[in-house]
Amino acid sequence: MSSKVVIKTSNAPDPVGPYNQAIKAGNFIFCSGQIAINPKTNRVDCLGNIEEETIQVLKNLKAVLNAGGATINDVIKTTIFLTDLKNFQTVNEIYSSYFEGKNSPARACVEVSSLPKGVMIEIDCVAFVD
Repeated sequence: MSSKVVIKTSNAPDPVGPYNQAIKAGNFIFCSGQIAINPKTNRVDCLGNIEEETIQVLKNLKAVLNAGGATINDVIKTTIFLTDLKNFQTVNEIYSSYFEGKNSPARACVEVSSLPKGVMIEIDCVAFVD
């Protein structure tokens, strides 16, 4: 039976509710959804700019993964939540610069009516570390 370990880093924003940034269970890391909160200011400095929000979200995910001993290349599944699917292509271009080639994770992308703090995007992920 594997243990469950809480992952926490100051390089990503604190959770906005009763959850952890990530949980490591065995070889898996389950990252909570990240939004575009800048961990240095604890604010969404780029609210309403889909490009900047997406980059901040991916930076936050990378920081959480790194705190758990993983990299972006260890991600096996992501879920993208968008408040407007018209932003899909823009997000996809930025996303593909982080997740490249044959090692791209499985993914789902859904449109939602709203997200915390009025952001336009949230991404969660699962990573597998050998």
